[in-house]
Amino acid sequence: MQTTTSTTQTRVPAIPQYSRGMVLAVWAAAAVPMAALAWVVAPSIAGDGASSRRFFITLLSALTVGLLWQAVLVVILVMRERRDPSWTNVRDRLWLRPPQTASRRGGRLWWWVVVFTLALAALDMLPFGPSGPVGRNFGHFLESDAGQATFHHAWWLYALVAFELFLNTVIGEELLFRGLLLPRMGKAFGRADWIVNSVLFGFYHLHEPWVIPNAIATGFLTAGPTKRYRSALMGIAIHSVESVFFLVVLLPMVIS
Repeated sequence: MQTTTSTTQTRVPAIPQYSRGMVLAVWAAAAVPMAALAWVVAPSIAGDGASSRRFFITLLSALTVGLLWQAVLVVILVMRERRDPSWTNVRDRLWLRPPQTASRRGGRLWWWVVVFTLALAALDMLPFGPSGPVGRNFGHFLESDAGQATFHHAWWLYALVAFELFLNTVIGEELLFRGLLLPRMGKAFGRADWIVNSVLFGFYHLHEPWVIPNAIATGFLTAGPTKRYRSALMGIAIHSVESVFFLVVLLPMVIS
């Protein structure tokens, strides 16, 4: 992509600012349903004494619904602002545009995605935080005989995982926290808005609280460049590489 000077930098429509109470309300609207789906709905549907396979599929389906709700929540809140509903305007209000500085737009700025993605990969490889209950740990389930049997030739389940990850890193978590919330937190939190955003992102994971430390660090690695370059696409790209890698790793289990 070509670069531009500050005199031709893209004009961005004014973005409404949230109060601290509103930020917490949006956080709760995402976090509470996910927690309820994980700890109440999924166990109730799976039933007492459910097999690990049945519980895993039920939990995955429930969390997918929760992430889909987050995408709907973004649409509701953006439309509620009563601004120009055109895609161009909505895109700008959600920071869905190439990274930019005062003198450059796109181009070599995209290389920062590689830097932060490598940092995220290093974070994921470190024993960072508790591992969580065996029955709710996706990695442990995949390593088990039941997990491998569950995914053997189960293309529908692979598609469900892919859809869940798409919601997670594109139109669910990332769009909500980095596209909707972060641009609207400046008035309430000032220059620390991206730090608060990262902490909120971590504690949003009430549905799997053992990952909160890792999620806060992940938030720093996605919210930081998103704020620096005014582009939610940066956070989406960094987080999505992790999802693509996971799908590549999972694929041999399906086709074997």
